[in-house]
Order: sequence, then structure tokens, then C-alpha cells
Amino acid sequence: MRDIRTLDLNLLRTLDALLDERSVTRAAERLGFTQPAVSGMLTRLRESFDDPLFARTQRGIVPTLRATELAGPVKQILADVESLLQPASFNPSTAEFTLSIAATDYALQAVVVPFLAKLRPKAPGIRVAIRPVEDDRVQAQFECGDLDLALMTPESALPDLHARRLFDETYVCALRSDHPDAGGGTLPLEEFCALDQALISYSGERFWGATDDALAKAGRERRVVVTMTSFLALAGLLRTTDLVAIVPRRLAENAAGLAVLEPPIDIPGFTKLAVWHERTHRDAGHRWIRALLFETCGCLEVAGPEMGTLQRR
Repeated sequence: MRDIRTLDLNLLRTLDALLDERSVTRAAERLGFTQPAVSGMLTRLRESFDDPLFARTQRGIVPTLRATELAGPVKQILADVESLLQPASFNPSTAEFTLSIAATDYALQAVVVPFLAKLRPKAPGIRVAIRPVEDDRVQAQFECGDLDLALMTPESALPDLHARRLFDETYVCALRSDHPDAGGGTLPLEEFCALDQALISYSGERFWGATDDALAKAGRERRVVVTMTSFLALAGLLRTTDLVAIVPRRLAENAAGLAVLEPPIDIPGFTKLAVWHERTHRDAGHRWIRALLFETCGCLEVAGPEMGTLQRR
């Protein structure tokens, strides 16, 4: 019994060339081998298929019936192998699959919504499933195929994942457009600290955030009276009360009915990354999707190149 593990793919290439050329010399020239090398391969082919395969004549060699039977299957095998080595083609207009994205409430509005506006006309057959970011489960979700992309910060992204920097976000002070303090370009620090404020806290319990860290360094504090877990709900709260909030600029500047002021103190912003797994890194469809996402966000810099892994900063 012949074992496929002993059959060299180059032997099939040689058999194909011999069947086409009907000459050991011409087959050697076509393959870039020496004539003795091709003769040696023919010997191994005869052993593998237990058949002479070719008979010598005055005009070269002619295939046996067994070799003739092999001609079509051998060409098909070589064509299939060649296709495996070629980059997969991708047509977004006809593509049909589901893309799973993990995003925070902020990233959903700041990144996913404008991304979907670009994606839908170009790839109507791609369905998108949005799920919350669960830092402790992201790696496992990537590995089992439950997740294709995650929108995260460098602090939460694992270092062995591929990533690209989408943008750096800054904070602004948001309040309703007819708020008594909405007229100036910024609020004085004293007045800011005296106002009742709202805070986004994913735990829904803490009354402390990056703004409070900055104020504490300056020996000041503010009055946070409401915490909530949703950036989307915060805009409605600000429009209907006298509360103010420090929020990411991309959310406040696109929110109707809100005024945007510069914070009275320097508050460190954050970086948003697109993160993905090696499983989809080279897939043509996912590469196209990531390129569209990068275009949407206008990102130019990388946190670890698009072809590399995340470099933690």
C-alpha cells in the first residue's frame, strides 16, 4: 500500500511536466532541474505508483495508460495547492458573514456608529453584533471565535493581541446649552467645583474619576451627585437639569442641546485602540473591515504596527 506521507509534491510537478512535454530534457528545462534530477524523480514516481508511467520511443517518451489516467487529477491537485497559496479575494458588496465587535458605551457612539454608516452601503451582507467589553474574557472570546474586534484602551488590552491606535481622546465640560454658566469658553475653577456634577462610572457606585484625581493634585474637590454607567443616558440628564459633567470631546460635540466648555483644569485623556486576534489577522475580509474602521477614525499612528502586536505604553 502506498502512503501519501512519502509522496513529495515536487514529484507531482515533475509528473505533470513529463506528461505535457513528453521529454525528460524539456521537462527538466521547464522545472529548472537537471536532467539527471528529473530522471531520479521519475524513478521515484514509478515506485510510488507501481507503474512504469512512461515508455521510451524514438521521439521521446509516451505515457502508459496509468499515467494518462493520472494526468487530469494531478493537474487539479496542483491547481488546488496553488490556489491555497494565493491571497483570498474579497468582495465587500457580496460578502455575507457576521462581525462581532466588543465596545464600551462610549466607543459604541464615538466609533461604531460612524463606522456602521460607512460599512452598510459598501457591504450590506455583513451583519454586525455589538457586545460589551469584558476585560477578563476578551482573550478567550477571541480564541474561540466569539469576538472579531474589540475597542479598548492600552491599559486593558492584552500585549499579545494585534492592535492599532485609532485616536487620542480629550475631555470637555458639558452642560445644557441654556445653562446659566454656558456663556463663556470655560468655567472658573472655583465655580466649576461649586456646581453639582454627574460622573460616568461603569461600576455605578464610585463618585470619583480622572477629574477628581486632577483636582486632588491641585488641592481642590468637586461635588459629584450622580453616577451612571451610560454615556448615552448622560446627555439626556444634562439637557434636563443644571448638572454639568466632564465627558469625552467626541461625545459632547455631537450631542444636540449641549454646550461644550474647556475644563478649568488639565485632565489626562485616553487612547482608543482597535484590537484583534491572530485568528483573523490575515483574513482578507477582516483586513478590509479594519481598513474601513481605520479610515473612519482617521487614524495614522499605530500602537504596534497593523502587521504587528500591541506594544503596551
